[in-house]
Amino acid sequence: MARRPLPRILSYGSAQIARSRELARTAVDSATDVLHPLITVSRGLNRLAAAGRHKWADTPKDKRGPLLFLVASAVLVVALTPYGPLLAAITLMAAAAWHGRDRAPAAPEGPDESQTQRLQSLYEALVPYFSSPEDPAPVFIHGGNWENAFTDHDFDDAGRVGHLVIRYPAYFPDAEPEARARIEYLLAAKAGRGREYRFGWDEEANQLTVSVLAPLPTDVAAQRFVTAPGETVLGFTDPSEVQRTLPLGYGDAQRDVPPVVWRTGIRSTEPHLLAMGQPGSGTSTLLRSVALQALRYGDVLIVEGGSTGEYACLTGRDGVLGVEGGLTGALASLEWAAHETERRLIAANRARQAGHPPPEDTKRPLWILLDRPGSLTHLAAAEGRPDPQSLLQVPLRHGRAANVTVVVAEGFDYADALGDSVRQHTRARVALGPAAPEQLAAVLGALPHTTAPVHVPPGRGYARLGDGPVHRLQVPATPDPYDDATSDADRQAVLALLPPRTTPADGDPARTERVPAETVRLETLQAGSGPADNAPADAVSPDTVPLDTAPVKTTPAKTSQARAVAADAMAAESPT
Repeated sequence: MARRPLPRILSYGSAQIARSRELARTAVDSATDVLHPLITVSRGLNRLAAAGRHKWADTPKDKRGPLLFLVASAVLVVALTPYGPLLAAITLMAAAAWHGRDRAPAAPEGPDESQTQRLQSLYEALVPYFSSPEDPAPVFIHGGNWENAFTDHDFDDAGRVGHLVIRYPAYFPDAEPEARARIEYLLAAKAGRGREYRFGWDEEANQLTVSVLAPLPTDVAAQRFVTAPGETVLGFTDPSEVQRTLPLGYGDAQRDVPPVVWRTGIRSTEPHLLAMGQPGSGTSTLLRSVALQALRYGDVLIVEGGSTGEYACLTGRDGVLGVEGGLTGALASLEWAAHETERRLIAANRARQAGHPPPEDTKRPLWILLDRPGSLTHLAAAEGRPDPQSLLQVPLRHGRAANVTVVVAEGFDYADALGDSVRQHTRARVALGPAAPEQLAAVLGALPHTTAPVHVPPGRGYARLGDGPVHRLQVPATPDPYDDATSDADRQAVLALLPPRTTPADGDPARTERVPAETVRLETLQAGSGPADNAPADAVSPDTVPLDTAPVKTTPAKTSQARAVAADAMAAESPT
């Protein structure tokens, strides 16, 4: 069947509307030009009237009578003088036109002397990098004109370069990171230190755009963010990088800030996160922020390798399965997490084969947060015990299908201690604090297109989700509320987000029921999931351990002691 042509009103309607708008705009501009003298005179009359009212208000009441008599006498003289009213009207119009003129100073058409000197110094500094002896028509030459190389420029209020567009020759190797880094370092030093710059390389047009970035807000306190289930706010970035904003409260005020949202769950392409940074850079703050957001919809298991008590405020809270700081408790908790992941996979697979929806106990998200696992790795190697990171292989490999999310925070000094499974399966990356370009490239997989700030505040760094772009990141302030150095406002903000306590912090570990040891028999799944590589043969069956009983919601010290006793008893029962 032949297609019928669209009606004329539909096919040509948009063109007619655009043409009508252009005609209307032209008519308005023409009318403005014609009526400009009338507009000027009207503005001047208003200003003269305002000046007269102000003069009358400032005149004392005892002198207003003589003033009125003087004005009336002047009007009478003008009226009786030949051609007096005409001359008075002409004088009034001239005064109105003079007072109604546009008093705004004319903007200079080009840069002033100091700005020209800055642009010329930038041009001369770029000559050794953007010039070649074989170039027949070089743009960058010693003593040349900067106007041929800088197609657009702008300055801030302090007289420093705020925006610059550079046209460089086509033979410059702009695809090499080393060549780009030299140009970016030079421009950041010559354009003004102490600021952050963004460099936009357009390889097709041979143009480099240099922009000055505003500092990210560091006063964003911990609060409930407007997010959907499965969305976690890692921090905040530049407005030009994301297409979404979140309403944030600042006391009585409110403003919209662009966030970096990390999506987890079954359909996530970056189900696990790795955060790296120097001590004091804010990695623990990031984990606390993630934990507070995860507790809204799921359960959280925390393993703290540094044993500094950074997460003591979460002990015994509703949804917190455990806060472990020792090696024995960490091994028992991660072993349970591996079995729980396998149990969820088996339950979901059986329900899928039977044509039923997944069980409810597999839908609730489970978060495993590890802070400084490298310390536990060295401690386990010294005691001849298995590496706790080896127990993360199953949650990392099959966590997305089982609705299990793993977040690991480690320092740059212990980067070599990270296991291969952690490096391979953590596609969401965060680098906080001061770091060398080599460290950023190793963590993020790519270098950011911005320069680092001179003074790096806590929680400041970069984030990259999968193969996406590298974003500047500022983590919301989520300090330890039990720390004496925490301000009262930040302490109250964090305490307001904590869930209520369901188990006393000094609960008796003997109240926990002892589950008999038995052999775990796992099934082969379609995704190739199998038993954990380091799971002992006499481990507790994941089908018999409920989600709310292991690990126990007690204090880390007593929980570790109870699990140590249980582990020794299981080892005694094992034939090996």
